[in-house]
Amino acid sequence: MADEPLVLGIETSCDETGVGVVRGTTLLADAVASSVDEHARFGGVVPEVASRAHLEAMVPTIDRALKEAGVSAKDLDGIAVTAGPGLAGALLVGVSAAKAYAYALGKPLYGVNHLASHICVDQLEHGPLPEPTMALLVSGGHSSLLLSEDITSDVRPLGATIDDAAGEAFDKIARVLNLGFPGGPVIDRYAREGDPEAIAFPRGLTGPRDPAYDFSFSGLKTAVARWIEARRAAGEEVPVRDVAASFQEAVVDVLTRKAVRACKDEGVEHLMIGGGVAANSRLRELARHRCEAAGIELRVPRPKLCTDNGAMVAALGAEMVARGRSASSWDLSADSSLPVTDPHVPGNHDHVHEVSKENLYS
Repeated sequence: MADEPLVLGIETSCDETGVGVVRGTTLLADAVASSVDEHARFGGVVPEVASRAHLEAMVPTIDRALKEAGVSAKDLDGIAVTAGPGLAGALLVGVSAAKAYAYALGKPLYGVNHLASHICVDQLEHGPLPEPTMALLVSGGHSSLLLSEDITSDVRPLGATIDDAAGEAFDKIARVLNLGFPGGPVIDRYAREGDPEAIAFPRGLTGPRDPAYDFSFSGLKTAVARWIEARRAAGEEVPVRDVAASFQEAVVDVLTRKAVRACKDEGVEHLMIGGGVAANSRLRELARHRCEAAGIELRVPRPKLCTDNGAMVAALGAEMVARGRSASSWDLSADSSLPVTDPHVPGNHDHVHEVSKENLYS
């Protein structure tokens, strides 16, 4: 094994078939096959459609990643895969593929946590994570504040969404405005030409007696939808750009306010923002402004690494190998509700010794 482990990562928690190859903290390949267009006509991700798309894309995407990285499968030091959380059927495709490749190659298998992977991917952009690091993860399924003392073994949840996640709210408001799916990028685009102060939409869970670090966007989503419906019922034109900007501002205001507060309360000097919504331009801008004012160092990966991808899984897998964490057993299963307190799913023994040293992969 080289000084820096060479790891292939597989991500299939939702509608992206992601395969990444990482050597240590250096990204060698990041191949993605997306099925988003197949879900667009339904206005959201359809689990069965996603699972079938993963089946079709898996082998070609792995081959593409290895070719892009310029490495052979037999040179890998491990195979990492998202074991959860996510869509059960989609996760099963990835876990099954990872087991097959690991067994055929005689390599250790690492089942890792999707959320912890979103944190670890920042190492590919800005180098090793400071310990501790505060992480704000914002996506279609998650809005979480996490404190990471050790990304491979110690991730503590401080707060999470109690209803709609931020990304889910973006999708729903985009649908109400007839802007299409996914909602995040299109809302961001329209908001750039709108007035964020045009409409005073509510900020959920920001009262003095509300949970300090939890999030709620269901009430905001309902308030925006009702505002739009009232304008349409009155025969008035809906100012799409102003609605988009005001809604977006309400979301990012709460996210950044609570993240900075958590850093101050916990005495943490670094804030990392990840997940698909971290690609939002206004979130990045407001987070940078508030972190600078509070003396907090902000780390946000480039947009492509914020969305679901195999590179983040490979990054966490490489960290597992580097720190000598135990590999997963062959009975590794997908867990759609895998808690973030389990950054990876270790086995009870070193399963590699059960595999013939002969390379079965041709």
